[in-house]
Amino acid sequence: MHGNLQAFSAGFAYPAQTSLIEFTNVTYAYPLPNGGRIAALREISLRIEEGEYVAIVGANGSGKSTLARHLNALLVPDEGRVIVAGLDTRDQAQHATIHRTVGMVFQRPEDQIVASLVEEDVAFGAENMGLPPAEIRARVDEALAMVGMTEQRMRPPHQLSAGQQQRVALAGVLAMRPRCIVFDEATAMLDPAGRHAVRAMMADLHRAGLTIITITHFMEEALDAQRVVVLERGRVALDGSPEMVFADVSLLRTLGLDLPPAAGLAHLLRQHFPALPAGLLTVPALVKALDALPHHAGESPAAPVEPLPVAGPPLIEVRDLGHTYMLGTPLAQRSLEGVTLDIGEGAAHALLGATGSGKSTLMQHLNGLLRPQEGTVRVGEYALHDPKTDVRAVRRMVGLVFQLPETQIFEQYVGDEIAYGPRLQGLLGDSLRQRVRWAMEMVGMGFNAFKDRFTFALSGGEKRKVALASILALRPAVLLLDEPTAGLDPASHREVLAHLQKLKETGMTLVLSSHQMEDVAALTGHVTVLDAGRTVLDGRVCDVFAQGESLRALGLSTPVVTQVVEGLRACGWPLPSGLVSAAALIAVLSQYVLVNGLNGF
Repeated sequence: MHGNLQAFSAGFAYPAQTSLIEFTNVTYAYPLPNGGRIAALREISLRIEEGEYVAIVGANGSGKSTLARHLNALLVPDEGRVIVAGLDTRDQAQHATIHRTVGMVFQRPEDQIVASLVEEDVAFGAENMGLPPAEIRARVDEALAMVGMTEQRMRPPHQLSAGQQQRVALAGVLAMRPRCIVFDEATAMLDPAGRHAVRAMMADLHRAGLTIITITHFMEEALDAQRVVVLERGRVALDGSPEMVFADVSLLRTLGLDLPPAAGLAHLLRQHFPALPAGLLTVPALVKALDALPHHAGESPAAPVEPLPVAGPPLIEVRDLGHTYMLGTPLAQRSLEGVTLDIGEGAAHALLGATGSGKSTLMQHLNGLLRPQEGTVRVGEYALHDPKTDVRAVRRMVGLVFQLPETQIFEQYVGDEIAYGPRLQGLLGDSLRQRVRWAMEMVGMGFNAFKDRFTFALSGGEKRKVALASILALRPAVLLLDEPTAGLDPASHREVLAHLQKLKETGMTLVLSSHQMEDVAALTGHVTVLDAGRTVLDGRVCDVFAQGESLRALGLSTPVVTQVVEGLRACGWPLPSGLVSAAALIAVLSQYVLVNGLNGF
C-alpha cells in the first residue's frame, strides 16, 4: 500500500499551506423547465489549502454536492469566482487541466463508468492524458490493487454491486494521479470493511501529500479530517476542527446533523454518569473514560433481555435457493448457493453481508424480480418457483425499495411519482390525495412543501424518501428495504427509522438489507448473514452481534454499544455479551460504576 502511494505521489511537489482552491462570493442556482431557478449556493467564500484534509457535511439539500461540482469546474458559478491551482473555472480552455488537478469520485459510480470492462474503465482517464501504454498499464494495476478489485478486472461493471462499482470509479481517478481528490458520498454504498478501507486510503493519500475533500453524511468519517465545513441552505454555517464542530449538540441538530455514534453514546451516558468528561468522540476514548470511572469488579450480571416481537407463522420461506448471473456464458457469476430462510408474518428481519455477498440478489427473489433457478421461494400463498404464479400479484403484496432510488423514479413531479402506483390500483380524488399525503408524511416529506417539486432537482437523500413513499403508498404487506438510509442526512435518517418503527408496530413485515449496524439493532429482531452467497450466521440480533470477531472477519462491524462492551471486557470488566442498545448498556453499567460511593445512579 505505502509503496503504491509513493509511486502515486512521485513527481509531484506539494507546496506547504498554499491555497489550492478558493471560492469568492460564489452563488449558483439550478434552472427549472418553467424558467424558474432553485438556489443551491449563496455567497460562499472558502479557501482550501494545498495538502489539507477537509470534510464537508450538511443536511440533504444544503448544497454539498453542488459545491463539490464547483471544485473541478463541472459547474461554474452564476456569480463569484472559483480559482483552482491559479486557474479560473470560468475559463473553459482551462477545464481539462482543472479536471486533471481535482479528481472526483461521485455518490453514484455509474455516472463516471464508461467502459465495458473494469480494467478498460480504470484506464480511460489515463488514456485521455496521452500516457504511454506501459505507463497506463502500470497505473491501472496499481489503482486496482489499491481498491481491492484486481480479481474483478475482466468483469463488466454493470454486473458489479454498487459498492464494487464505487471502487472501480475510485480506481479510475487514482490512475490519473490528481493533486486533489473529492469524495462525494463515496462510501455511502460500501460495506463496513470497504468503508474502513476507503477511509484508510484517504488518510494514506493525505499523508502522501494530496489534498483530500470528503462530502459525507457519516459523522465518524468527518472525524478523520483536519477541518469540517458545515453547509446549511447553501451557506457556510460552521468551519473548524472536528472537536469544535461537534462540541455543540443542540446546534448540530438545528443544522440537521448529529454527533458521531460514539460521541452520541457518550453524550447519553453522561446523563447517567456525569463524571464522564465531555469531548469523547471515538470508541477508544469512550472506553478509556469509562474505565477511569470509580467502579468495582463483581460477578457478571445477566444481560437485560429485550423482548422480541412475536412473529406470526412463516410468511416468507426460502429453501436451497441458488442463482447464477449470466448462466451458461463464460461470464457466469455465482451469487447465491443453497440459501434457506424463514421470516414470520409481522417480523422485522435483517440481511447482512459484505458487498457482493448476495443480499440484493436474495431480496429480488422475494418479490419476483428474479425467479428461482434452483430451490424454492414462497411468499404467502405465492410459489415464486412456479412459472404459473402471477408475479404482478406478488409485487402488489411485496414492495421493494431499491438501493439506488433513482432507478425507480420516472415522473416529473414528486406528487405524481408517489401517486402513480395507487392510481393504477384505482384510487382517485380525495382517497388518492390522502394516500399520497400519508405516504409522504411517513417519510418526513411535507405534502404541501414537496408535492409540486421536480424530482430531478431533489438531492440524493430526498430521492430516497420519494422512492420509499411511492412504495408505502401501495400499502404492501411486506416491505423490502435495500439500504433504506444510505444517502440520508442524520436528521432524515432518524425520521425514516422512526417511521419504519411505526410501520413495524402496525404489523407490516420488514426485510432490511443494511450496512448500518445501529439501524439493524434498532429495527430488527432476527439477522441472517451472507458471505459469498451462502448463509454463515443466523439468529437473534443480540446473539449475532455478540460474535464480533466473526463479523469483522466477514467484512462487517457491530453497533457502537457492542464495541464499547467489547472494549470494557478487554479492560477486565465482567460485562455480559449480547448488549446492543444504549438502555441495556446503561442498566448493566449502573451495577458497576460508583457514584458518590454507591452503585448506579
